[in-house]
Amino acid sequence: MSAAEPPFQQALHELYSDHHGWLLAWLRRKLGCSHNAADLAQDTFARIISSREMLGSIREPRAFLTTTARRLVIDKSRRQQIEDAYLRELALVAESLEGYQSPEQILVTLEALEQIAFVLEELSAKQRQAFLLYFLDGQTQLEVAAQMGISERMVRKHLMQALLHCSNALDI
Repeated sequence: MSAAEPPFQQALHELYSDHHGWLLAWLRRKLGCSHNAADLAQDTFARIISSREMLGSIREPRAFLTTTARRLVIDKSRRQQIEDAYLRELALVAESLEGYQSPEQILVTLEALEQIAFVLEELSAKQRQAFLLYFLDGQTQLEVAAQMGISERMVRKHLMQALLHCSNALDI
């Protein structure tokens, strides 16, 4: 570091270079995870930078660093407890909803519906109408025939053609 740098920057550089390794090892022992320890060590120095403490007046740098790091560990623990409680409540709400589907299930369902819609667009208008009335609306073949103004035999023919088309198109 050059002498032309501001005192705060010099003091921070000295604190970091003299104690970062020690703080990281201390946090690693305390947390049992090198990744979390590295994150918290970095957060400790970030907190010091943002607070703009008078680094030159610190008599016990390790005590100062451990106090700052402990506070961050406590903050992290509190945030984790809140997040865990929120996720538990969210899971309970999701389970209580009738017919709840996960986002993955919803995506698979939407993709299947898009594929079915694409295949149904290739049918003739009468085949598509018979298919939708029978399979989607749940009408009987007799009801479909009455609504479409065709015979029940013709409804069966349209349904068979539609099913064969869907089977061939979707490789069922």
